[in-house]
Amino acid sequence: MFDQQPTLELLFQQLGLDADDAAIDQFIREHQLPAETKLHCAEFWTEGQRQFLQSHWKKDDDWAIVIETLNEQLHSDQHPSV
Repeated sequence: MFDQQPTLELLFQQLGLDADDAAIDQFIREHQLPAETKLHCAEFWTEGQRQFLQSHWKKDDDWAIVIETLNEQLHSDQHPSV
């Protein structure tokens, strides 16, 4: 059972990625997605990462909120600056 409230840092750890602030910021900058690309369909995920993202998104559990945050950040280039 997972006791902690999911965070972006914990999501990166679950995905086997570097989870410090600088690494997360760099990942987001370097992996921007076109608007039409769904998060779990991005080419840079391994199959295990893809399954984790997709299964928790479908379950709409606590991870889904953090996954949506990552989704928005990876699509941030698609939104005009205010």
